[in-house]
Amino acid sequence: MVKAREGNVVEFKEGLKGVVEKVYENSVLVELVRDEQKNASFPFQKTVVNHKNYKIVRI
Repeated sequence: MVKAREGNVVEFKEGLKGVVEKVYENSVLVELVRDEQKNASFPFQKTVVNHKNYKIVRI
C-alpha cells in the first residue's frame, strides 16, 4: 500500500476528494475539495481518513 504525502489529492467515501494536509502513522488529515453536490451531506471541511480507506488521485 502506498501512503499519501502532504499535498496529494485523495478520493474516499463515495467519491469525496480532498487535499492531504498532514500524514499520521495510520491516517491522513484531509481538507475537502469544494464540490457542493458531493459534499452537501458532509458537514465538515476537514476529516481524518485511514490509509486503508482512500486512493491517491493526483500526486
